[in-house]
Amino acid sequence: MDKMENHEKKRTRQLYYEDAYIQEFEAAVIECIPTEKGFGIVLDQTAFYPEGGGQPCDLGEFARDSDDGNERVAVLDVQEKEGKIWHFCESRIEEGARVHGRIDWERRLTHMREHSGEHIISGIICRTYGYSNIGFHMGKDFITIDFSGLLTEEEIAFAQQEANAKVMENVEIVSEYPDAEALKKLDYRSKKELAGEVRIVTVPGADCCACCGTHVKRTGEIGPIWVIDSEHYKSGIRLTLLVGKKALADYVQKSENNRKISALLSVRPAETALGVERLLEATEALKQEYNALKMQLLTQKVEAIRDGEKAAVLFEKGLSPVDVRRLADSLQQKVGFAAVFCGDDETGYRYVIASRNMDISAFGKSFHTALNGRGGGKNPMIQGSVLAARSQIEAFLEKNGIF
Repeated sequence: MDKMENHEKKRTRQLYYEDAYIQEFEAAVIECIPTEKGFGIVLDQTAFYPEGGGQPCDLGEFARDSDDGNERVAVLDVQEKEGKIWHFCESRIEEGARVHGRIDWERRLTHMREHSGEHIISGIICRTYGYSNIGFHMGKDFITIDFSGLLTEEEIAFAQQEANAKVMENVEIVSEYPDAEALKKLDYRSKKELAGEVRIVTVPGADCCACCGTHVKRTGEIGPIWVIDSEHYKSGIRLTLLVGKKALADYVQKSENNRKISALLSVRPAETALGVERLLEATEALKQEYNALKMQLLTQKVEAIRDGEKAAVLFEKGLSPVDVRRLADSLQQKVGFAAVFCGDDETGYRYVIASRNMDISAFGKSFHTALNGRGGGKNPMIQGSVLAARSQIEAFLEKNGIF
């Protein structure tokens, strides 16, 4: 941007403030310089909105007549610096040339709807709960807004309800430049101290805010405003929003998911939550029954070992780490050496080994070295895992006099 500072200051006429619905326009190139982003082009007037105020820039193209016919040059980025609007393009367009600008209207309209929707819910939260909007980002997939205080789920739901009610009212969104005297008397939101001409955007009954972005004419054009997530952020809260088509797409997707869930649960779509609760209750009952049966099986395995046996070594499947430890601990109360392995030859085995009659910690070191194992512990119990086949484990135990 340094090269830009050396050029004479001639402000670009900002057509997007005169009429945010201009999609195509004619203009003259007054500057074109090479930059790190390609060629920076300044026009005498433009409908391309530059990045600012949390709103992404417009994209699109320039068309102009050339010796090769009608040439099209993509606009890849738009930034403002000291009143000039810089359009960054891959190709040079000579100064004095006339161009026909065409913005990506679908992108712009999405940004206008989203920015207007953000104003409404931010204004409602500020008026209702006294929290300021301290951060705002319009991303490709959703909007995030950071507020200076915490909100409950009920308060978020109320703000969302009021925001959508304002959309349904279809009131006019007004952009104006009050004089200094009128501005002093105006109660408006702003993230920073402002000097000079201040643009105020007002949504009657919802918001009054200093803003440099583009907006739709009436709230009815915004579409639904939907809060899809919230999280604590710094000392306040961050809300994630979908607005307009994105909110509708989210609703369609979730409705389809709910329809499929209702079919799987054999309940009506309005009763899926109740159906899931019943499923969880049934699952918990089965889990308790399974655990009781598993405990009976483990007890039987322990009872099958006679007191005073030299060693008890078991290979099992489907046991949790707690089960393996519990079984090994019970066995070592009856025998001199107890080892429980859970797994298979392909993925390896988790294990717990216990003994009251030997230095099990020292045994574990040689065990790990020989069988590609890892783990730890201290007498009388160690635990870990080994990447070895059952036959290799049994051979090691036999070699070391366990069997």
